[in-house]
Amino acid sequence: MWLEGYCFAAGMGAVLIFLPALGIWSEIRQGSGKSAGSAGASSGQKSIQKNGIRLNKNAYSVNDAGACRSARMEIKMKKYNMLKDSPGKSLFFFALPMILGNLFQQFYNMADSVIVGQCVGEDALAAVGASYSLTTVFIMIAIGGGIGASVITSQYLGAKEYDRMKTSVYTALLTFAAVSVLLGIFGFLMCGRILTALRTPQNILPDAVLYLRIYFVGLPFLFMYNILSSVFNALGNSKTPLYLLIFSSVLNVGLDFLMVLAFHMGVAGVAVATVTAQGLSAVISFLLLMKALRSYGERKEKGEVSYYSTEMLGGMVKIAIPSMLQQSIVSIGMLLVQSVVNGFGSSVLAGYTSGIRIESICIVPMIATGNAVSTFTAQNLGAGSAERVKKGYRSAYGIVLGFGIVIFAVLSVFHRQIIAAFIEEGSGAASFAIGDSYLEFMRFFFVFIGLKAITDGVLRGAGDVGVFTLSNLINLGIRVFVSFRFASIWGVEAVWYAVPMGWIANYVISFIWYLTGKWSRKRIIRVE
Repeated sequence: MWLEGYCFAAGMGAVLIFLPALGIWSEIRQGSGKSAGSAGASSGQKSIQKNGIRLNKNAYSVNDAGACRSARMEIKMKKYNMLKDSPGKSLFFFALPMILGNLFQQFYNMADSVIVGQCVGEDALAAVGASYSLTTVFIMIAIGGGIGASVITSQYLGAKEYDRMKTSVYTALLTFAAVSVLLGIFGFLMCGRILTALRTPQNILPDAVLYLRIYFVGLPFLFMYNILSSVFNALGNSKTPLYLLIFSSVLNVGLDFLMVLAFHMGVAGVAVATVTAQGLSAVISFLLLMKALRSYGERKEKGEVSYYSTEMLGGMVKIAIPSMLQQSIVSIGMLLVQSVVNGFGSSVLAGYTSGIRIESICIVPMIATGNAVSTFTAQNLGAGSAERVKKGYRSAYGIVLGFGIVIFAVLSVFHRQIIAAFIEEGSGAASFAIGDSYLEFMRFFFVFIGLKAITDGVLRGAGDVGVFTLSNLINLGIRVFVSFRFASIWGVEAVWYAVPMGWIANYVISFIWYLTGKWSRKRIIRVE
């Protein structure tokens, strides 16, 4: 039964085959016939004022004679350039490594649940599930913080301001290293109280607290790993995070089997495996990033690179805080409604846990495409190309619609086999029915989180965070209100009925603001 559940992996792989026909194939064909230099500005010395940023056309020419040789080589080596190639092609192939990497991450997270559920028992699966919503909030804070830093870094990269780009990276790493330590201490001390407040069933509470305390000891490594991945993406390198995720995924699954089957450590074993695998990946990622930054030359006339800038930190915070909210909105919603699910007992919680684990895989391509749109937007606005952003946004619709169709097809065919990977249909009939019901309902609506993600990606990449913050708060409010208000009427199903309501409202609000075009006139950095 375990292997049948992993048929879902094959279904997700089908996404990569069908997407070109479903959304971007026509644009790739058109883009291949165009001159790659058509997106570049003339190399004259004229200055222009656009989008509230002083731009020098010569600074954005791909063949800028003033750019360092290593940076020119980096641009030439990239197969798809966000400033030159067709928007659909560059978006898709930039997002692809992020999608694959995040899928690997989710698969090994799912492996934690599968191994615990099958080898330890239903209560152990419920304990990990009770912890999952809380741990995801902290990781999404890290991802949101990384996006805040990456927007600034991407715009300096687009403007070829390599010294300022490095300063923004160092500022982000130092700041979030300190934040991660504080969050780890907070989580370690407070996790028991939080789980109790969420009405976690008493029979699984000790295991859930144990899992979280081990997790929070290693939180700085897990936190910085996600920040470093965001910085690599900002530099236009989404392959390195992919390779590191593959490495950590394989290592994590191997350690899961070792800790649970050989050492019989149960829930504690999967926590130790996660912390060990991602901690090692964080160290390797940091060393590779330092090496990558050395390949970008400095502009000597502007002085040495600073290792910290409070001015840049202020700009990052303005984007990072709403980005943290946007990235964690699903996780915060799950955490707040967790108490509703907990009230139905550990069997229902185990079924719900299996369902949201699959949901976390289904939203990966949607969130990754939104993050790619954010980087695309930031780099092109940094280079003064607002029209390319609009073209990229239109192309992103085809990508997320393609994902939505394939996810729907896979879940329609394999939903029972997928849930069976977590819970035996005979021995855990109530849990199995809950998880299966969740997937059968949610399969219709994943396209809406994709539409929300790409629209928010444009606003976030432009630094226009006010409206999309509001829309995400409304998303959260709907999920919490419907879950609490209607659980007594509809049962636990009220929790998943609320999810698409929030996604759709979020998308509609952000899209209306996108149509105003005000995002294209936001000012984040000043380039001389």
